[in-house]
This record gives sequence, structure tokens and C-alpha cells, in this order.
Amino acid sequence: MPHTRGPESQREMLSLVTARVRDAYVRKPFYVDGALDLVSVCRELSAQGLTSALVNDADERGPRLGIFTTTDLRDALLRETPPAQLAVREVARFGLIEVDADAELFEALWLMVRHRVHRLLVRDGGAVLGLLGQLDLVSFVANHSHIVAVQIDEATSIEELAAAARRVDALVELLQDGGIKIERIARLVNELNQRLFARAWSLIAPAEIVENSCLLVMGSEGRGEQILKTDQDNALLLRDGFEHPQLAAVAQRFNEALAAFGYPPCPGNIMLTNPLWRCSVSRFRESLGEWIYGTGTDGPMHLAIFFDAAAVAGDAGLLAEARAHLQKMLSGSDAFLARFAAAADQFDEPQSWWLRLTARGDEQPLDLKKLGTFPIVHGVRALSLAQGVRESGTVERVRALVERGTLDAELGRDLIEALHYLMGLKLRHQLRQREHGQAPSNQVRPSDLSTMDRDQFKDALAINKRFRALLRQRFRLDTL
Repeated sequence: MPHTRGPESQREMLSLVTARVRDAYVRKPFYVDGALDLVSVCRELSAQGLTSALVNDADERGPRLGIFTTTDLRDALLRETPPAQLAVREVARFGLIEVDADAELFEALWLMVRHRVHRLLVRDGGAVLGLLGQLDLVSFVANHSHIVAVQIDEATSIEELAAAARRVDALVELLQDGGIKIERIARLVNELNQRLFARAWSLIAPAEIVENSCLLVMGSEGRGEQILKTDQDNALLLRDGFEHPQLAAVAQRFNEALAAFGYPPCPGNIMLTNPLWRCSVSRFRESLGEWIYGTGTDGPMHLAIFFDAAAVAGDAGLLAEARAHLQKMLSGSDAFLARFAAAADQFDEPQSWWLRLTARGDEQPLDLKKLGTFPIVHGVRALSLAQGVRESGTVERVRALVERGTLDAELGRDLIEALHYLMGLKLRHQLRQREHGQAPSNQVRPSDLSTMDRDQFKDALAINKRFRALLRQRFRLDTL
């Protein structure tokens, strides 16, 4: 059913786009000395009507600044040392997360979500301006990311998490309408989604399964490039020798929970419910060997999906172990790497597609993924596999490849710009489809593109063409 955004939401979004940190309510700093005892600190806080103080202290490395809050007082009361004999430096937290007063308010939102903190130290140049608190920020920009993050962290049921997942969708729409750059939207959504998956796993899986496994998200979710929900791509690596009688049932409940969040089941069955993607590290190493050395047609696709994996819960060392084994097996596997890279060149439009972008009334759709993002994502993935690049995001991989000299700086810059443009175009297109009650898809008619979008799309496809030519040369694809 079509839906619209009211003027109040638009005004809130405008404040998010235009505001700087200094525009929000930054509380003036109140300092106490690190040697002061807790009773004296609390007496001073009470006199000031405050619940936190900055702690001036020093250690062997020099001056340091920390924070003491009522939460720290609660923990201090559980110690054996009486509060009157306990220096505040013993319970304060140092290494504060900082933000510049002129940073965009969005950056402060992201820092709070990323580091799971309720306060940021605000600096104006080198000077401390004060503290930006979560409640002050939320009151300035209502109904946005930090509220969603708190809702995820405090959820006690799958139903509550499903409500948070719906708020993520609403947040995407507001950010897009407000002109936030696509890479920032993707970064924030990825952080929220990973917390969503991790929280769901903690509610569903017994502690012994969590401790002896590594929950993975893969594909675009693993790369941090999925914004609107598409099908599930997930897996579970188990510690060798670990077994649990409820494992299959837990996997089923987890995939059902993701479906309740709006993630449809994967058509290729790349989910925890499939034993191929729910196995020990040793068994998974065997699968990697089959994908690389076997003759099965699914091998390169499965490897591509796994290569984008990110650990969201459990023991991330299990993923690192599988990746290290993969890199070792790929040494000298030029034939497989060429076969793997060839997929980036499999989708192409007939010669007439250049003319179709300038024609009016063309109803034959173009596929934004096959023609646009996939050649960039997979081509960069292939080069990264060949070069041993460990980054999981396409942009981070491009930058690593430029640093290694595998890509020249100009092409690397062009690929990043093209990818971000195509991601933004796809998001705008899919949001329009959703607003009109249609299922989001990658298919767009040239006649639906504005003149500016046609020109930019044409430029992006030209960059794709240059990149595919480089891939054909590097992997000698013309000889396959």
C-alpha cells in the first residue's frame, strides 16, 4: 500500500542533514580530580545537579581525561573498598570517544551507534567544549538511528526485534529523502543490521552454541552494501568436535526470525538451515577445496558469497581460520581465479543499449545489478582474491588494490564513484517502487530515468566497460 512522509518527518530529517554537533545541546564540562574519593565526587555532582563528571588524571603516559557516571557508581558499590576510600580514577572510564563540534550531527549519531556509548566528548579545535548525551541528541533528532539501536539492544523477544527492523526501513527512507550520501546510509544500516542479527542469535541460540560457533552474514550484507532487505545469505561455522542436539532446530528458528524481520529465504538455500552452510571448520575447508578444484558449476558462486562473509556473533577466529585456509589453497590456482573472474564479464547489453539510454518512451528494462553493480563488485572481488586482500567491503578492497598498485588511482576513484552512484540509483528506484506498492527490484526502464540519471548511468557503464577490459587482460579471459 502506498505511503507518504509527513511534513514533521521531513523537518526532522532536514535538521539531521544540516545540523552540526555544536547546534545540538552540548553540556558544559564539569571536572573532578582523579584522586578525589567517590563520596566527595557524588557530593559535588549533587550540588551541581549532574549525573556525570569529566575526570582529570594522569598516568605514566601523561595527562588523560575520563568520565564518571552514575553507572560507574553502581559498579563501584559492588567493590569491597568503601566509596569514601576509593579514588574516582579507579572506576572512571578513560579513552573517551570524541567528536568535533563542527562535525555533522550524522557523524555523532554513527559514533554512538558504532561504539555503543551514550555520551561523546565534544572538542572545538583542541579545547573541550563539553559532552553530547544520547538523550540530548535524540531530543534534537527524534525517531532516528540511536533509538533504533537502543531498541535492538534492549529487545527481549523476536517480536520486539521485528519492530526495530521496521524502523530501520523507515530510517533508510528518511536518510535518502534528506540527501545523506549513500555510503553513509550503507554504513549505518550495516551497523544496525549486524546488531539486529547478533541480538536475534543471542535470544535464540543457547550459550554453548554461541561460544563454539561463528555466525556469518555474507553477500552484500557481509560487504556492508545492502540497504533495503533482500534475501538471506548466512552461515554458521562450528568449532571442530562440537555437537549440539538442538542445532538444526536453532538454525530453523533463526532463519524464521530473519524472515519475520523482512528478509525472504534465499532461493539458493544459502542459510543456516542448509547443512552445507552449517558445519565444522574442517568440513567447510573440504567444501572450499571442492569449490576450487571440483568441476561443479556452483563452486565459484559459493566461494564469492563466502569471500564476502562478516562475523556478527560468536568466535570470529573460526572465520579467520577458514579464510587463511582459503588463501593458502588459492596460491597457484590461476586457472580457477580466471574462471572465477570471468563471471564479472558475463552480463552485457546489446550494442543498442547506448541508444536506448537517450531514447524516449523505451519500456524495455535494464538490470541495475547485472549491468551496473555486479561487474564492479565481482571484478574487485576477483582481484582481491588473487592479491590476498582481506577487506570485505568493495570500496575498502578498491583502496587496498590501489595501494598495492594492482589498480591505478584514477580507475580506483572512478570505480568507487560509479559504485556509489549505482547504489544510490538502485535505492531511489526501489523506494519509488515500494511507495507505489510494488516489490522492489533491480529492473528499471530507461524512460523512468531523468536526463541527469541517464547521463550518469551512461558514465558509470563506461567505467564498467574499462574495468572489464582490465579484468580480461589481467586474467587472460580471452583465452578461456
